[in-house]
Amino acid sequence: MAFNPSVVSPWLSQWYDTSVDFWHLYRADLILAAVVVLIALRVYFHITDSVEPPHVLPKLHEKEGDEKPVLTEKTEDAKTVKSEGPRRIRGEIPKRKTSGTQSQKRQIKIMVFYSSLTGGTDKLVKDYVVSLAASVDSVPRGAHVSFAKPEALDLAELDLDEYFISPPKYDKEDGTATELLYLFLLPSYNIDSINDTFLEHLKETHHDFRIDTAPLSSIQGYSVFGFGDKEHWPTEEEGFCFQAKELDRWMAKLTGRKRAYPLGMCDTKRDAQERLREWTTGLIDVLGQVSQHGSLGEGVVGSGDAVESDDEDDVDEDDGEVILDDSTQTRPAKATLTGSLDDMEDLGRVLQNAKEDGPSKPAAPLAIDFTTTSKKKTPVSTVKEMVPKGSPTFNSLTKQGYSIVGSHSGVKICRWTKSALRGRGSCYKYSFYGINSHQCMESTPSLSCSNKCVFCWRHGTNPVGTTWRWVVDPPDLIFNGIKENHYKKIKMMRGVPGVRSERFAEAMRIRHCALSLVGEPIFYPHINEFLEMLHGEQISSFLVCNAQHPDQLAALKHVTQLYVSIDASNKESLRKIDRPLHRDFWERFQRCLDILREKRFRQRTVFRLTLVKGFNIDDEVTGYADLVERSLPCFVEVKGVTYCGTSTSSSAGLSMANVPFYEEVCEFVTALDRELNRRGLEYGIAAEHAHSCCILLGSNRFKINDKWRTLIDYKRFFELLEEKGPDGDFSPEDYMGEETPEWATWGNGGFDPRDQRVDRKGRPLET
Repeated sequence: MAFNPSVVSPWLSQWYDTSVDFWHLYRADLILAAVVVLIALRVYFHITDSVEPPHVLPKLHEKEGDEKPVLTEKTEDAKTVKSEGPRRIRGEIPKRKTSGTQSQKRQIKIMVFYSSLTGGTDKLVKDYVVSLAASVDSVPRGAHVSFAKPEALDLAELDLDEYFISPPKYDKEDGTATELLYLFLLPSYNIDSINDTFLEHLKETHHDFRIDTAPLSSIQGYSVFGFGDKEHWPTEEEGFCFQAKELDRWMAKLTGRKRAYPLGMCDTKRDAQERLREWTTGLIDVLGQVSQHGSLGEGVVGSGDAVESDDEDDVDEDDGEVILDDSTQTRPAKATLTGSLDDMEDLGRVLQNAKEDGPSKPAAPLAIDFTTTSKKKTPVSTVKEMVPKGSPTFNSLTKQGYSIVGSHSGVKICRWTKSALRGRGSCYKYSFYGINSHQCMESTPSLSCSNKCVFCWRHGTNPVGTTWRWVVDPPDLIFNGIKENHYKKIKMMRGVPGVRSERFAEAMRIRHCALSLVGEPIFYPHINEFLEMLHGEQISSFLVCNAQHPDQLAALKHVTQLYVSIDASNKESLRKIDRPLHRDFWERFQRCLDILREKRFRQRTVFRLTLVKGFNIDDEVTGYADLVERSLPCFVEVKGVTYCGTSTSSSAGLSMANVPFYEEVCEFVTALDRELNRRGLEYGIAAEHAHSCCILLGSNRFKINDKWRTLIDYKRFFELLEEKGPDGDFSPEDYMGEETPEWATWGNGGFDPRDQRVDRKGRPLET
């Protein structure tokens, strides 16, 4: 129902009609006026709100030492009113943010890492750490800051993962936080050493997608000092301190550019002490800054500022680079590239130009890098020799009695060979397998190893590495070289008192080759060809590997007997005693065990257990039984470690206290035998050689009519090789030898009754 004003009042009706007519006549003007009023009000309120009342306006004060006034703010009712003026930026060192007195306690620990091949750097570093500790005491420091005693760490003795994937923790129970500063004193070597392994470890860590690219960014900083030799490498371009420079570059990446002080370098024959003193003086200044402010600073050299470290962003490894090279190339101007290829279209243009030039014209060098936009070219590295003549490694090994063959092989007369020539006993291989020690040649085609075992006889002087990156000598050069040098050493025994003429004559015919001298024989790329040369001259092969190269083990052809060193029953023990270089050492170890199981019906497989008291004996019988059950080897040799009495062994935690008595080895073997029988595995104690502290467990496959037959029929082995070839399908039982001699079986000592045991002075002993 519509509203009717006339019903209410005539006057109201008249007003209503007038209002409606007025609205229809002036409604556009009214709406425009309302909009103008609203805009005016909006402008008014905006102007009045931007002007603060006089009682809260900021006052201008001049601070002492400032050239211009600085805005300060007055507070009201405990509320701070922020100034709208421009913010003044002052160049100050940022202060460490702390909360509470307890969290302010800090301890700075300096860790000095070094490497030493001949021992010279080792002595220098230990003296340096003592003087550094005295210098640190005088460093000005902030409140609640202390310095821990500097620590010297030999890279060859470390588990690199514990220090260079994530820093170790040294925080105290009272809440004192420990901040680490890494220092490096690194000599550069032109031969393979722990330096190469260390630098490769840093590179792998940086490129490992599972690890943060800067995992060491939590340390306070690092600095590197390199020792070089300008007599042989006059300039940096020619190699002066090249490994120290490489270390400095990788540490910058891993720490997020926390270079505490620039790289220091010296010539060891001229200015080593002076340059080291200068470098240390600069470090002391940095330590004062770190102790007071908790950081290296910002925007200064060594702070990690991006401008200072720009080269470390650009210079990277050219992983994934494809290189097509021709040294005799000539190229027209239209196809010349002045830089790297920044677009795939550039690649198409180059290939099209090459096609137009025709096949008769050689192609230009083309480097295509799909992983980096670096404009810098990677220098071509030359392949070096593993053990160059005249190098410290060469001199050290030759001093120990080795003859170096080629650039990476060696041969040496075993002490048992000398003993057998004089009728003073042969090694355990004679008792167990019938090898005449005086007809055995001990050699290796690879002096490099991927482990740094605590019981290594080579004092840590042989090269180490995880991949083959050296010159590869042909197998015939190695084979002829080791034979020639072995015979030379045998001839040197001609005038030694006590040498038996008949055995000397027999020694001039090599019958056996123990590839177990030093290093990792299976590491040699042409190991199968080398083995064929041995077998071609009716020389048996006893090859020992360290269970770290499963691919090479799987590709290995027939050998007379295949050993795998099993130095621990679990991952942590293996890490401590073998100190492997591979990160995935345990996975590699287990793969080798599986491969050995597959080969057990085609090869004579042997577990070689070296017992080291305090490392791998206590409570590990069950673990070793698990490994035997996994691989089911033909034999298990258990031998007590032989202590070589070197400083290297001592620093690795090995001493005479770690050498087990023969009775302890016997107890371990009997316990292992019981555990294997409890599991239903058919093994038994077959033979012993007490003089070598060695005992042999054998599979019942080699026990015929209750008699052990651990000897080898070498003549039959070579006949099978000739009939079926190196990949032929024949089993260890096919060349099983005669019964094990009674004197070699368990409980009879294992000493050949034809020989005479003597003491250290050559006096006869009762057997």
